[in-house]
Amino acid sequence: MRVTLVRTANILKVGLKAILRNKLRSSLTMLGIIIGVGCVIAMIAVASGASASIQSNITSLGTNFIMVFPGAVTQSGARIFSGQSTLTPEDAEAIAAECASVAYSSPGVRTGGQIIAGELNWGTQVYGVGLDWPFIRAWNIAEGSFFTESDVKGGAKVCVLGRTVADSLFPEGGAVGQLVRIKNVPFRVVGVLEKKGGSTMGQDQDDLVAAPYTTIMKRLAGTNRINTIYVSAVSVDRVAAAQKEIQALLRQRQRLGPGQDDNFMMRSQEEMASMAAQSSQTLSNLLGTVAAISLLVGGIGIMNIMLVSVTERTREIGLRMAIGAKSRHVLAQFLLEAVVLSVVGGAIGVLLGALASHLISRFAGWPVSVGISSVALAFGFSALVGVFFGFYPARKASRLDPIEALRYE
Repeated sequence: MRVTLVRTANILKVGLKAILRNKLRSSLTMLGIIIGVGCVIAMIAVASGASASIQSNITSLGTNFIMVFPGAVTQSGARIFSGQSTLTPEDAEAIAAECASVAYSSPGVRTGGQIIAGELNWGTQVYGVGLDWPFIRAWNIAEGSFFTESDVKGGAKVCVLGRTVADSLFPEGGAVGQLVRIKNVPFRVVGVLEKKGGSTMGQDQDDLVAAPYTTIMKRLAGTNRINTIYVSAVSVDRVAAAQKEIQALLRQRQRLGPGQDDNFMMRSQEEMASMAAQSSQTLSNLLGTVAAISLLVGGIGIMNIMLVSVTERTREIGLRMAIGAKSRHVLAQFLLEAVVLSVVGGAIGVLLGALASHLISRFAGWPVSVGISSVALAFGFSALVGVFFGFYPARKASRLDPIEALRYE
């Protein structure tokens, strides 16, 4: 055992001396691994951060969230939104009353408009919603309160501002109780929503105004139809059941026959999460492929340099074998040198990749997440590259004939 340890120590000592003897060449050899591992760390960090951000934004939509859109038609085998609404507020009320798997339901009508407060103005989206909308969206009130049932029934001219709109129109604060004008219609601000942040599509969720749907339909939109029905299922495992119940109820209310397609369509939080996960996985695969190519190039560089090293040190190899070194000792010698180069390069690459991820997050504003698993994967893969691409040069060195090696010039 002691002899084996001494021999291993000698092999390591000789290998490190050989590496340090050609510092520039060793540095250039490691460069490919450094770049490859750095790319792996940075790209996985970007992909993981994007995935986490997407999932967080989907969660912020609300608990067990379902959206029902009107006017779906079939074109070329695909269900698309036609823009012609067939839904009414009564449909939303029926969903809440008759679907056992539904906890909350709210009509939704949307329009755009310029919001004016004193000398300031702001262009935003105005949402007409019902009383259950904050519960569906899991959206708390930061200041003031939400409008009441009597406001909805009476079509009162009251509204709740998103944080972005409130900060833009009332930079000094104190929005609650103030008057704003939406399309020249005065509204009294009764509350300000808490900050939500960006959506999965990069839109600012806080850039909105919410008001009773009855007011928006009558005063601003001039319609008796709604654009959306917002629904929340009673639990996560009842989302699919809620969708089936909603579909059956709306088909009945829309008087659709057995052979007719639905003239509406639904999107659940789970479906949105699934689509986001697929997009994130595609991004991860793309970035991982680029990083793997970088590591492959680095591995080929190690193999080329080790082959050159074997040629340069042919006489040294012959001398060592002539004084008693076995083929396995020579094999271990060159394999160790290749692994040391790749592991050291991998360690430097991990540090540079983490630094690059931090810079990307700071200056580009992209979400990043550097995990232990990605570091271990990149570091382990760099060691594997050293073993794989270092084996052939090491094997070639171990098979040299001592007599021929000593004669080599």
